[in-house]
Amino acid sequence: MTEPAVISTDQLICDLEQLIGMAGSTGQTDELRMVAARIAAMMRNRGLKVDVRPTPGAPIVIGWRGGRQPFTLLLYHHYDTPSPGPWRAWLHDPFQLAERDGMVYGRGVADGKGPLAAHLNAIAALIEAEGELPCGVVVVAEGDYLPGSPYLGSLIADRRELFRADACLASGGDRDASGLPLCYSGVKGLVQIMLRSQEAQTALPAGMAASVPNPLWRLIWALNQIKTDQEEILIGGFYDAIEGPTTEENRVLRTVLADEAGRRSAWQVDQFLFGLTGAPLVRSEVTLPTCNINMLHTEPVSDPPVIPRSAVARLDFQLVPRQRPQAVVDALQAHLAAKGLSDILIERLPGGYPPAQSPIDDPFVRLVSDVGRYIHGQPLTILPRGPFTMPLFYFAEAFGIPVASIGVARPSSAIFGANECIPLPDLVRHGQHLIEVLYACSATTLSA
Repeated sequence: MTEPAVISTDQLICDLEQLIGMAGSTGQTDELRMVAARIAAMMRNRGLKVDVRPTPGAPIVIGWRGGRQPFTLLLYHHYDTPSPGPWRAWLHDPFQLAERDGMVYGRGVADGKGPLAAHLNAIAALIEAEGELPCGVVVVAEGDYLPGSPYLGSLIADRRELFRADACLASGGDRDASGLPLCYSGVKGLVQIMLRSQEAQTALPAGMAASVPNPLWRLIWALNQIKTDQEEILIGGFYDAIEGPTTEENRVLRTVLADEAGRRSAWQVDQFLFGLTGAPLVRSEVTLPTCNINMLHTEPVSDPPVIPRSAVARLDFQLVPRQRPQAVVDALQAHLAAKGLSDILIERLPGGYPPAQSPIDDPFVRLVSDVGRYIHGQPLTILPRGPFTMPLFYFAEAFGIPVASIGVARPSSAIFGANECIPLPDLVRHGQHLIEVLYACSATTLSA
């Protein structure tokens, strides 16, 4: 293989300082537009042609450049980040890059902005070393990933020429017990739902509970009809379309071990659900869909005891192949109606998408795994999917291309918590891995 270009660590740190220094939490549209403008400038400075497409939310930034070979690789990224939460929980300003003991800290450094900076530096290193790219690239960076990518699908449908590629590579996922990134041949889908129970038009004294319905109790009863304490999802037909793992997938699932010690230490959990460990833990995360409740509140919020006017819960479902978002919403509606709870209002939130899946023996997926030997000393283990979602379905559906994702963050990275961090060498290696992937793509006939 051709000797790869080398990423400049100093330039990577400089880019991280710029991106981390800009707040861009989900839903903060003005801030996200400024981040998008900075990313567009970075892409242009690295020799990419750039188009910034406005949306009702955050802009979607597309950069592209051709290469020696006609093969084109699409790189999916996002630049929106979770809120930093209380700043007092951080050891450093969350919007100022900090370095300590080989680690870099800041909101977005391990998920979102950090991997994007690593890939842009990989592209820059290749162009600087050779004057051109081995093959073409399209870099897509969106700012509404966390709420479910509500605008990406329609933009791809309207402007297919901007996104056309032969394969799609994303940055996201986990590492195995030895700390090596995992390679995924697919990602789970997503649908988010709001449930609302409403009774009186105003809050009432608590003493009226003997004669007036309480919407919070009504909502709790509805939630009890959705999932059991044994984690079984009760919605009729929810599991019907799911197919079990293939023989080859089962073989891999029996051999992969998650970083359980790192998780328990970083997350301060004594054990996983049902005491799962080893291969069964990995199998559950890969093969099972989820139903998660992430918000429950009443209106109004009151310290004195009252009967609230309404109660709201927000659910998210991570979907596996053959499950579809709207089918889940429809099934939930029918399920609650059958249980005598048709008064519970169900609203599908904007965004969401089906899962995307390539075979684990797809040539492109194998290529992404195999070049790991040049960076990590061995190929990356391939899993069909992991415990995360991405909107790769849109690219796979539009162009019929394979998809893959490479894990970046570690259990201690705290991508939703305070003090988000990652070892700087992890980001360097992530960028170097892309360089090897681009060399390998240029030497194959994957696009044939």
